[in-house]
Amino acid sequence: MGYSRSAYYKQAKRRYVQTTDSRHWMRKYPNLISELPLPTRSEQIWVSDITYVASDEGFGYLSLITDAYSKRIMGYAFRSDLTKEGPLWALRMALKGRRYTDQALIHHSDRGYQYCSKDYVTLLKINRINISMTERGSPYENAIAERINGILKQEFLLQESFVDRNTAKQVIDQSVMIYNSKRPHLSLDMQTPDQAHKANQHRRILWTKNRCRHAYTDLTE
Repeated sequence: MGYSRSAYYKQAKRRYVQTTDSRHWMRKYPNLISELPLPTRSEQIWVSDITYVASDEGFGYLSLITDAYSKRIMGYAFRSDLTKEGPLWALRMALKGRRYTDQALIHHSDRGYQYCSKDYVTLLKINRINISMTERGSPYENAIAERINGILKQEFLLQESFVDRNTAKQVIDQSVMIYNSKRPHLSLDMQTPDQAHKANQHRRILWTKNRCRHAYTDLTE
């Protein structure tokens, strides 16, 4: 079924929207993944981030949790506010879809207050998930999450401005489904995230260590 682009999108003005506020009193956790080897299986490391989506009604905020190995979006939530509820919804979705509960898992995020909140940290600890956070605020410390944001915005047009938030939510739902099930990655030997996540097997690593200290960047998309 085809859709008119103009029915969903309006021309977006390029702008910067801050989604991370680390100036708070809550405990901030150390970066556990900076010294680790690259992930070799699904559900070894989850990376989390929040990105904005524009609409005529104002900004909405998309919380994402992505598996660092398979690149599968494990959980997501879209809300009109930047409270902890969006990341919590995404985390609950990710936990519900977790396949390998007997294996150790690290959750990596920035130091935003949403991820440092008592409710979020408690949910991670209840599920025996180790907590890791960026230390310097550099995007290279959460490069995989930033890359997934870029794919959704550039390839699935989430960088455009929508007519309203409800329309944005519909497009986000469809985009995540297509991304997980249809979008192959060269770094996954041309498997989709769903395929790679289910296979959960060692594969040829097509990664390189970024020149920035201890920052991994996937160069293969």
